[in-house]
Amino acid sequence: MDLTIQHFIALAPLLITSATVVVVMLAIAWRRNHSQTFLLTCAGLNLALLSILPALKVTPISVTMLLQVDNFAALYMALILVATLACVTLAHAYLGEGSGAGFPGNREELYLLILMSALGGMVLVCAQHLAGLFIGLELLSIPVYGLVAYAFFNKRSLEGGIKYMVLSAAGSGFLLFGMALLYADAGTLTFGGIGQALEATGMPSLLAQLGLGMMLVGLAFKLSLVPFHLWTPDVYEGAPAPVAAFLATASKVAVFAVLVRLFQLSPAASSGAMNDVLSIIAVLSILVGNLLAVVQSNIKRILGFSSIAHFGYLIIALVASKGLALEAIGVYLVTYVLTSLGAFGVITLMSSPYSGRDADALYEYRGLFWRRPYLTAVLTVMMLSLAGIPLTAGFIGKFYIIATGVESHQWWLTGALVIGSAIGVFYYLRVMVTLYLMEKSLRRRDAPFNWEQRTGGVMLLAIAILVFVLGVYPQPLLDLVHHAGFQLPG
Repeated sequence: MDLTIQHFIALAPLLITSATVVVVMLAIAWRRNHSQTFLLTCAGLNLALLSILPALKVTPISVTMLLQVDNFAALYMALILVATLACVTLAHAYLGEGSGAGFPGNREELYLLILMSALGGMVLVCAQHLAGLFIGLELLSIPVYGLVAYAFFNKRSLEGGIKYMVLSAAGSGFLLFGMALLYADAGTLTFGGIGQALEATGMPSLLAQLGLGMMLVGLAFKLSLVPFHLWTPDVYEGAPAPVAAFLATASKVAVFAVLVRLFQLSPAASSGAMNDVLSIIAVLSILVGNLLAVVQSNIKRILGFSSIAHFGYLIIALVASKGLALEAIGVYLVTYVLTSLGAFGVITLMSSPYSGRDADALYEYRGLFWRRPYLTAVLTVMMLSLAGIPLTAGFIGKFYIIATGVESHQWWLTGALVIGSAIGVFYYLRVMVTLYLMEKSLRRRDAPFNWEQRTGGVMLLAIAILVFVLGVYPQPLLDLVHHAGFQLPG
């Protein structure tokens, strides 16, 4: 196909991010400077974010058979870029500024890996072809292997990186085999073509169902849905805190967005047996994720198991796949990303600068209110939002998912969501209560006294305010998500 100026405008966020990767790589080769690398990365991500505005004027548009840039892709590209920007800001504080204190190894490559992974996520949300899906997914996943094991002298980080690499590779194998089976049955690799081929036969054939099932296994590994969730708590615990934040937000948002696009453009793919399988996965993820989080005494592991449950909630809207479903998914993902960034942001600032181990044990947060009251307020808002308590953004997200379940008469799934949320309130409140207890004379770690005046602290306070404001006045978010539906390419 002939590429016009409109195609390049539509691809601007991807092209700018790619250019940023090259610039940062050359800058590192020329001169190692942590602050310079950080500033170049932030500048590139901000430019990519701004370039989404002109891109919206030429959407929807197909760029080759592989990618489609539309309002849906624009929303999730913006979400990935915002999450990446937040994680990069946290990483700067985490790695340390001076040459004496902080991370003892090379710091600059972390930004390079995060940029490449974010680029993969953006390719993924634009994918309308199985080849585009696979390219995006691998570009997203492979840099994360290095990110998780970045603190390679810490055995937990190294263990997390190896576990993620092995299981992610297994997931990719399932995904590829599923694609091959689906292609053998449908004779096409485009999402729309697969949908038409499946609808033409009335009911997907056994080969197509097997292919879709294997693809679902591959994507469920990346989303850590039960029973493919075993890597999640260990990887979250081992990964440096900003990397765990990236993995919980940008990485998962990209994979879920492409799953939504696949099922929306190929409705037959999510019908029949696949619907039942998704329902079972949703219920198991909600119950297992919440129940295992109850017995944890490590905040990162609590957030890891909690993320399993949250994506279980999202599967309910995916199963409903009509009416409010698309809006519910958008609202929930935005609120989940903001809240997770806030929670991991507090852990990052508590662990800054790097000193061999993250401050992730629950006892280290005992009595934090009496030492860092504003930081405690931020973490309290995040825990309330994750629990879905009113006046926080998390409540709006959960309300939409429940409304979707009720609208589509998914009573069992809605019941599982209510039970799971009730269990979730217990362990989120346990974290909150710990913050306000009188402290014992334990060896403890604290965020710097002037944390709120630093870049990471300012960003964290902004997220906390946004979570509260969206809980009280969610209309701007609802309008944004409402305009991010699927459109046919022009």
